[in-house]
Amino acid sequence: MREFTLMILAAGYGTRMLPLTKKTPKPLLKIKNNTLLENTIIFFEKLGCTKFIINTHYLHQRIETFVKKKLSKKNIILNYEISILNTGGGIKNSLQYFNNKNLVVTNSDIFWDENNKQDVMDFIQDIDNIEACSILLLNKINAIGLNKDKGDFILEDTFIKKWIDNNPIIYYSGLQIVNPDIFNLTKKEKFSMNLIWNKLINKRKLTGKIMKSQWIHVGDINTINWINKFF
Repeated sequence: MREFTLMILAAGYGTRMLPLTKKTPKPLLKIKNNTLLENTIIFFEKLGCTKFIINTHYLHQRIETFVKKKLSKKNIILNYEISILNTGGGIKNSLQYFNNKNLVVTNSDIFWDENNKQDVMDFIQDIDNIEACSILLLNKINAIGLNKDKGDFILEDTFIKKWIDNNPIIYYSGLQIVNPDIFNLTKKEKFSMNLIWNKLINKRKLTGKIMKSQWIHVGDINTINWINKFF
């Protein structure tokens, strides 16, 4: 099993989960017996992850305390952002911990479970071959907790294009493999990954793969209740 480092994006405010996130950062919301953060770490450890980078901002002290108390034996680096840098800026600000190697990045609000194991393994096995950025996608029919009428992207062969009307609805799963060189495309320090993705789409360098398993986005309280009932 190939070893790799994972970055978990955990700096956001979690406003869609209010009032649950008023005093608790979203990654520390508890589902079943574990927090979202623990669930992510346990899942990716089983796939070969040996090091975790977690960026923080909102209620960062809560995450720092939790990691020290419950996850002190794990190889975890916390990278606090004084001002929130958004997804792209957060990754760029953490590149120092990846030794110029391609990195795997996940959103912290995905409930990864055993059902996703093969899809994620198949995706991660290409880590060393990614020249720019590759993102894991899914069809709307396989999504729990997300029901948008518009897709995020179009996938043609392995290349990604911007979504336009009347195309299959495909969502971004929250998991990507990033070559650190792509951050040379912008001098900005605070930006969304969409800025980079759009530049790569124009260069025909953003690639993707569609997962086949059911995928769960923890975007509201109803989804937490659904997981607690059926898992």
